[in-house]
Amino acid sequence: MHRNIANMVVHTDLNLLSVLEYAVHYLKVEHVIVCGHYGCGGVAASLTNNSFGIINKWLRNIKDVHRLHSAEIDLNDDPTERVNRLVEFNVREQVQNLAKTSVIQRAWKERKAPTLHGWVYGLNDGLINPLCELQHDYELDPLYRFDNLD
Repeated sequence: MHRNIANMVVHTDLNLLSVLEYAVHYLKVEHVIVCGHYGCGGVAASLTNNSFGIINKWLRNIKDVHRLHSAEIDLNDDPTERVNRLVEFNVREQVQNLAKTSVIQRAWKERKAPTLHGWVYGLNDGLINPLCELQHDYELDPLYRFDNLD
């Protein structure tokens, strides 16, 4: 398990990548789950223009997700619903970011696993909302595909 603010998969996060490499390559896990939660404080903070010091660097990644999906997120006037919609988009984007890693692409090539899952946990009701699932046959944008994974 790897935890961070707003369940981010950042391509320069060596801690995350080390955990992922160990789990996928050495433990041969069959499933990797990105699990966010409704009402996430990190996601809520990213929707503001407040400065949070060094945390701004991390929140910028979530702001990028917001920018990609702002047309749909900003349709809602309810701040809670806006946060929760961004939570869902963020989980989907982080699953995509997992698929972009050489760790996952190598495992998909060698053993057709793991399956990637995007979930959101409801703190109020304890229910898990499964949002997406990617498997080894997922058609990743060629821009992010590695050819030399031997």
